[in-house]
Amino acid sequence: MMRFPFAPALAVAGLLAASAVQAEAPPVRLAPHRAIYELSLEQSGGARTIESARGLIAFDFTGDACEGYALKFRQRTELQSGEAGTRTSDLRTANFESGDGRSFRFRNDTGSGEGAATQSVDGTAERKPDGGLSVRLRSPKRETAALAAGAVFPNTQMKRLIEAARKGDTTFSEKIFDGSDDGRTIYETLAVIGKRIPAGDGSSLEEAARQPGLAKLDRWPVTMSYFKDGKRDETPVYVLSFDVYENGISRALKLDYGDFALKGVMTRLELLPESACQR
Repeated sequence: MMRFPFAPALAVAGLLAASAVQAEAPPVRLAPHRAIYELSLEQSGGARTIESARGLIAFDFTGDACEGYALKFRQRTELQSGEAGTRTSDLRTANFESGDGRSFRFRNDTGSGEGAATQSVDGTAERKPDGGLSVRLRSPKRETAALAAGAVFPNTQMKRLIEAARKGDTTFSEKIFDGSDDGRTIYETLAVIGKRIPAGDGSSLEEAARQPGLAKLDRWPVTMSYFKDGKRDETPVYVLSFDVYENGISRALKLDYGDFALKGVMTRLELLPESACQR
């Protein structure tokens, strides 16, 4: 799943820089929002040449920092190849991460759009006192799994990434569990964080990003590589690139699967009302 899977503090920190006591930056607050990204072919190569591609990502992110956040995500992609013809994939994800980052509910439905049966992974994960994860799956079959300590859920990862960017870090690494694949997979991620892009009017951006709710926020270009757990010395499974704002909203997507890469342009963005949660 695209981890693509996204409140201003630097201005305040700058104003207080001369103070004898340095105040901590306010916590990262992820913004509830709905976004649409149109997908097209960015590049193609390797053994499987893709001649054209099109698709759509629909992203619906609601909730707050106290109770937690719910995500509904859909990515539908159609690939055209002279050898293999047309291939369609349709991924639907629904998940919920608690505000304290200790519990996670997930369901992923994957289909080919060609009459094949949909494959589903449905389950929950809880963080144990030792930091490990206890996973309970309902499908594709009922089973439990104990995963090693160290992995976080997606919203926690995003908050920590933004915190690292605020501090001026140029790299960030984290293990993540998002319920993808078989529902028992942990990925190691390594992010390269580019130079901060200061807040501005956004006149050079796509129309969907040119709105007051984003114009006052800094953003950073990020390239994040995903590796199977314990295999960071190998080629990444896939690489995601995006610009991330301080409130977690992302634009300028690139999904690199190795043999080909897709570009995602944000064509619609709706900022949703935030609750009065004080966390």
